[in-house]
Amino acid sequence: MQNELLHAAGAAPSNAEEEEKETPDRPPLAFHFSVSFGANSPDDDSAFREVSGLDAEMDVETVVEGGQNAFVHQLPKAVKHPRLVLARGVAPKDSRLLQWCKDILEGGLVQPISPILLRVSLLNAREQPLRVWVVRNAYPVKWSVEAFNATRSEVAIERIELAHAGATRTK
Repeated sequence: MQNELLHAAGAAPSNAEEEEKETPDRPPLAFHFSVSFGANSPDDDSAFREVSGLDAEMDVETVVEGGQNAFVHQLPKAVKHPRLVLARGVAPKDSRLLQWCKDILEGGLVQPISPILLRVSLLNAREQPLRVWVVRNAYPVKWSVEAFNATRSEVAIERIELAHAGATRTK
């Protein structure tokens, strides 16, 4: 079970001698990735099964011009970023990430929210980053556990949703 989680969370393929070579016709594989929080390097607390939400979308305002029936103007507005969603096996109670989420989500806003910088990296077979996204001012807005089901033999999964001020691809 632990090997399954490590592999799903970004463990290197067993044939590491087959080095990934970047070519336009061979994009990087999406299963080998890492997540790091702040200045910390990736550790057991940052192993995830899935990361989603590295998107940006510009809102537009539709303006109809009088007498013009062939099209409508689409004027740009603000860029919005969806929540970053991190999924992994349910972490132990002493998880630093879980404690940070608990402090913010259960703290009743008594203490100021402490946003962090995090990095999501696609890795090659030698654990070197091929692509890197830096997510600014991230903080938890939702923590959930997937439903338990007695008819399936699957790892219990927790999801952490983070609001943020944008993700920038740096590599």
